[in-house]
Amino acid sequence: MSVAVTETRDDARRMHIYEVLAQDIKSYGIEVVFGLMSDDTADFAVTLDAIGIEFRGARHENAAVAMAEAYAWATGGLAIAVIGRGPAAANGLHATVYASRTGSKVLIIYGEMAAGGGALNGIGPDYKEFNAAGVLSAAGLRSFVANSAASARGALADALATAERGGAVTLRLPVDVQHAEIEVGADDIGPSPAAPMAPAAAKPKSIAAAAALIAEAKRPLIIAGFGAHLSGAKPALEALAEKIGAVLITSARGKDMFRGHPYNLGILGSFSHSAARRMTEQADCVIAFGASLNFLTSSFGHSIPQVPLIQIDRVRGNIGRWLDVDIGIAADAKLAAEQLGDALPARSAADKPFHSEETRKFLADFDIAQDYEDGGTARTLDSRTAAVEFNKLLPADRNLVYDGGNFLAVVPYIDTPGPGHFKMTNDFASIGLSFGAAMGVAQARPDNTTVMVVGDGAFVMQLSELETVVREDLPMVVLVMNDCAYGAEVHFLRMHQLPIAKSVFPDVDYAPVAEAFGFQTATVRTVDDIHALAPMLEKPEGPILIDVKINADIAAPFMNEFAQFEARKD
Repeated sequence: MSVAVTETRDDARRMHIYEVLAQDIKSYGIEVVFGLMSDDTADFAVTLDAIGIEFRGARHENAAVAMAEAYAWATGGLAIAVIGRGPAAANGLHATVYASRTGSKVLIIYGEMAAGGGALNGIGPDYKEFNAAGVLSAAGLRSFVANSAASARGALADALATAERGGAVTLRLPVDVQHAEIEVGADDIGPSPAAPMAPAAAKPKSIAAAAALIAEAKRPLIIAGFGAHLSGAKPALEALAEKIGAVLITSARGKDMFRGHPYNLGILGSFSHSAARRMTEQADCVIAFGASLNFLTSSFGHSIPQVPLIQIDRVRGNIGRWLDVDIGIAADAKLAAEQLGDALPARSAADKPFHSEETRKFLADFDIAQDYEDGGTARTLDSRTAAVEFNKLLPADRNLVYDGGNFLAVVPYIDTPGPGHFKMTNDFASIGLSFGAAMGVAQARPDNTTVMVVGDGAFVMQLSELETVVREDLPMVVLVMNDCAYGAEVHFLRMHQLPIAKSVFPDVDYAPVAEAFGFQTATVRTVDDIHALAPMLEKPEGPILIDVKINADIAAPFMNEFAQFEARKD
């Protein structure tokens, strides 16, 4: 396929579409692309690499897409994944749907069958035939396609611009369009990112209404979500808390935003500790900044007291989505916090009962490591105890990436420098995406150790990426929380008084497997085993995998919350 040219410029040269698109991606400022090449994207992939855009390949399409999403999350910029058509597109669908729900700026580029289709009575069948357009649309993905050589650059530009607004976007490149030729002038400049939109302040009347409600409260509670982190709201929220005598707490994704603050309660909801629950129960007004207030944050509606609720979010559709609110304000979290601080008068110490010396001492003396009864056995650890011990040994400037499963009970017990260093991969209620996400974070931040926490069930799904970690020489520590089971399903079946045998597996030692790929490894069953790893973990050199044998009988708190919620429905 080729494009007719009516006028030829002296400085023009003929280029394949895949070459032109590669140059456009480079001019856009992209420096790295993730993927797994196929016959229908191989020319494009190696061209990207040849012109200076490093192509970093995974061993599975899900991992490639998850790498791109996490790279975008870690950098705040746009990231691109390139995979093939047909079975490759189907393989990557799990991570593609996940990426579409995170809000990260991701463009996923697929190969596609020839735009002209197959000829009647031609050679066939096309074993890779797959209705990608229909599947992606059904999955809720915004999709673009380069139907012709003339429209290919425009399709790429539109896809890039749409991805910049947040969320995963797909672009399909038919093989015949990729290999078509057009003439490109030396001064032909590709697309460039648009200037970001300025954050929006709250309307004065909204601030006045919220301030009036807060002024009546004696014990206000401020909730900060990941949106508050993205807006840089931490200083403004701490200043507001000081002015009105509020205590501070975060959603799970806002974890560690207020770490070290004397009135920090940690995480709200399903990952709360007892001190946080005790304090939140006393709140007489709740102000949420950039937090979705989903079922984990609200513990299925139980963790947020039935008091006036103010929700502030830059996306109007997020306000009141999961919980009824009394006042909703569509605005940037930082600007709204500053506006509220200006609108509210300072309070005396007597009018800030949450900021009493008694409260300060209570929170300072609280030790989360003493907040549970250890359930370890002679050959297995309580996952929470393991997390407490690893928290002492892992490098302080770590990134932390979690898979999904019952082992998520450890979330409150391992600290990070802040929300931008803590990533969960459960936006699709899935397991098996942490390897790609952790590799993406590690490649975005090569100077920090990235710690991946994964259950044995999800780990087995991603074994092939052990090779990717070693090949890319990524600074990663993998903690396999190995309960020899699908832990969440074990407790789910027990709740329904059903046999658990099909969710339990043999005690496999994964350390020798990882060692064969080039990891430093260890297997731990006791606290002493963990302590022996101190020299290895103090300053990791190369990738490390630790098989942590944990007790499968310990259910995460949110499993009980699920059970109670189901009982209410019945």
